[in-house]
Amino acid sequence: MKAKRRVTTAKDVRPGGIQRGPTPRRKQSAGAASSPPAPRPTRAAASPVEAVSFPDRPARTIDVDLSVDLGRGLVLANPILVASGTFGYGIEYGDVVDVDRLGAICCKGTTLKPRIGNITPRVTETPGGMLNSIGLQNPGVDVVIEKYAQTWVGWKTAVIVNVAGDSVADYVEVVRRLEGVPGIAGIELNISCPNVGRGGLQFAIDAGAAGEVTAAVRRVTDLPLLVKLSPNVADVRPIARAIADAGADALTAINTLSGIAVAPSRTRPLLGNIYGGLSGPAVKPVALRIVYEVSQIVDIPVVAIGGVTELADVLDFLAVGAAAVQVGTAIFADPTLPVRLVDELTETCRQRGLATYADLIGTALPKKPGAPSSKGVEYRP
Repeated sequence: MKAKRRVTTAKDVRPGGIQRGPTPRRKQSAGAASSPPAPRPTRAAASPVEAVSFPDRPARTIDVDLSVDLGRGLVLANPILVASGTFGYGIEYGDVVDVDRLGAICCKGTTLKPRIGNITPRVTETPGGMLNSIGLQNPGVDVVIEKYAQTWVGWKTAVIVNVAGDSVADYVEVVRRLEGVPGIAGIELNISCPNVGRGGLQFAIDAGAAGEVTAAVRRVTDLPLLVKLSPNVADVRPIARAIADAGADALTAINTLSGIAVAPSRTRPLLGNIYGGLSGPAVKPVALRIVYEVSQIVDIPVVAIGGVTELADVLDFLAVGAAAVQVGTAIFADPTLPVRLVDELTETCRQRGLATYADLIGTALPKKPGAPSSKGVEYRP
């Protein structure tokens, strides 16, 4: 049964400008490939004011609008989010990070039933990053709701639950249970999971499967819906279009790259599951390329992720069309980085005389959609 739509009222407005309720979204046209670059994010009616202190000058109040609308009433105070799998459920970092200063938290991947994860070893460092093969270890959706949702209710920061599954039915049931739970502001679908209904191929590498699971989830929830793209494809654009056409409110790009490491003995792969997901600075050029391509052909916000370690990375992703950015692997070394990026982005806008960070979005995009990288343009002599 389709979830009943709610009418947004003053009571639906959560602290931090996060609203629940349907908002209009433009339909993706059949000729999306020739659509103009993705629009800048819609700003909230009231511009938030960031108070920032700097050691070399007196504290001052800077009027800079960092708000971003990710669709369906999910309005964040700023565009700096933390990525799924790197920030737990948020409470783990409560003693070292002011979580209310984050744009949003994407919690650990959540499945219908508990999962113990993959066999060890699960993690190894690599040049410029890390490989992980955690295997979606989590206590299951019912425990996540019972144990964490009540805490999330009291936060100003939105919590977006990352959802994974082995079938369309799995995704639908997890989201059905999350629908209407106080403290849950949105859903992020991790579709880089094996689809048991199609021989174990990932949903994320097939446009039909990606669109199917997105549409099925869209039918059972009014929550804002983000869908996470995989970089492990030849051409991500048809997949992104299928997801947008199926009703997603935003895309996140990218998930990890598939890779392996070799054990010191050189007699076997190092990770217990053989394959792992590569993340960290090493994947940033790939993430930039995919955000650049996708931003040119969809009409919904793109949230970038991949190798963010400093403000320059944030600015790069904004330039290629991202409306917001997730910080992931770098959090393990410096949990305070996301909050610091909020301050640094505010100061950069002030120094440039910008009243809104939205003026930084899309500055590196072409006037007309260009050829995809799958055409081999980057290899021309």
